[in-house]
Amino acid sequence: EQGMGSGFIVSSDGVILTNAHVIDDATEVTVKLTDRREFRAKVIGSDKPSDVAVLKIDATGLPTVKLGSSMNEKVGEWVLAIGSPFGFENSVTSGIVSAKSRSLPDGTYIPFIQTDVAVNPGNSGGPLFNMKGEVIGINAQIFTHSGGYQGLSFAVPIDLAVKVKDQLQQFGKVSRGRLGVTIQEVNQQLADSFGLKRPGGALVAAVEENGPAAKAGIKAGDVILKFNGHAISSSSELPAQVADVKPGAKATLEISRNGTSKDIDVTVGELKGAKVASADSPDQEHGRLGLAVRPLSPEERQQIGTKGLMVEQASGPAARAGIQPGDLLLAVNGTPVQSVEQLRALVAKSGKTMALLIQRDDGKIFVPVDIGGKQG
Repeated sequence: EQGMGSGFIVSSDGVILTNAHVIDDATEVTVKLTDRREFRAKVIGSDKPSDVAVLKIDATGLPTVKLGSSMNEKVGEWVLAIGSPFGFENSVTSGIVSAKSRSLPDGTYIPFIQTDVAVNPGNSGGPLFNMKGEVIGINAQIFTHSGGYQGLSFAVPIDLAVKVKDQLQQFGKVSRGRLGVTIQEVNQQLADSFGLKRPGGALVAAVEENGPAAKAGIKAGDVILKFNGHAISSSSELPAQVADVKPGAKATLEISRNGTSKDIDVTVGELKGAKVASADSPDQEHGRLGLAVRPLSPEERQQIGTKGLMVEQASGPAARAGIQPGDLLLAVNGTPVQSVEQLRALVAKSGKTMALLIQRDDGKIFVPVDIGGKQG
């Protein structure tokens, strides 16, 4: 079988950038230049987490693109993509930057540049230019229900791609930092629950046991506001910043815990890979929350490996927030819960919103629940 994609030359001696998925599983890679010359390419390195690959062809005196910085681009600015959509070589399409630091449902850490440039199969790996003629990204993927372009295109920021390129050329692999936490976005309800003045930062939903964050004292319910002095306005910004830190180096996190800010130093770990019973009738938490819960049996606690309250029924505010039977309630507003009485007490003294830490399957997430004002 034959695959097809695009790429661009970054050094006159034949170093080329493209997407990792363009050359995945290829037994042979052929590069065709705009002057119709063809070369057999050597794969210097391929990094799936960033979707960046570095190729080398045996040539000299080649024209190169000028690299810019995706950090300087603004939403609304015009951009151009060059590639070979459906095999139509050297096609140019245009659009604007729709958003920056966009995270996608696939869970990748890449802070994508979102554009409305027409990108189709064959464009992958091609350059995204600004109006100065500088490459600011590598066109990587589209979001579509039809299989074709629908106005949502995503590019790997060139700043990230160059860092990956340099590591692949020097070491043949990419080392990334990690904290060992699961994070989520902070919306207005969660901000109210955790005593924040406004939504922002990255909410820690779970902490890996014996991981870098756990060893430093980070806890579920902490909100990471800054990483090494850089403000975290959206949770999607944190993974890329952490990944950029050399494993073993120290990083300083500013967190908010119970409404109070503090600094914590963390020794960053290394991201591995190519790349976190008898059932009595349930007790009802009356009125405000709308949950029917029961304590875990000793056998369930041993099997699940944690303590909490099993959700048997959900109605009212809890159901509207998405709480489901079978969810495990671990904490309320950062306080672990192990009994129905404790849950009732926490609900009684809560404000109009509560943040419930829920374990569902193997994942943990904070769910904001709007329960209205306190009852008199």
